Amino acid sequence: MPHTGRCHCGAIRYELAGKPRDVSLCHCTDCRRSAGAPVVAWAGFAETDLTVTRGTPKTINSSGAAMRSFCADCGTGLFYRKAEILPNVVEVQVATLDDPDAMPPTMHIQTAEQIGWMKTAHELPRIDRFVE
Repeated sequence: MPHTGRCHCGAIRYELAGKPRDVSLCHCTDCRRSAGAPVVAWAGFAETDLTVTRGTPKTINSSGAAMRSFCADCGTGLFYRKAEILPNVVEVQVATLDDPDAMPPTMHIQTAEQIGWMKTAHELPRIDRFVE
């Protein structure tokens, strides 16, 4: 059964065949700025495992040879490619999967660029839902 995912507005949908080669939490500055988040979860797949089933993502060169694809309508980041270090691999943002629990991260990467307060973020109080 393939994994499926989409952007926030649903204009872009995709399917992934096979299993990821890795699943990681990236702390690099480029990912943080692109996502507007302190960390981004990525699952790496063979390029041939990805099929976009609806819409056409917009792709930009975000830094050097890094190419980021996202929904031009809602801005959701979807895919990352950097052929010089990850040939024939597409990284998919795990949070855009319909079932992100199916791909738990197994490592942190680019921790040299980690925001300092992320080291203790797991110690912060937790609130299940905003009170209305």
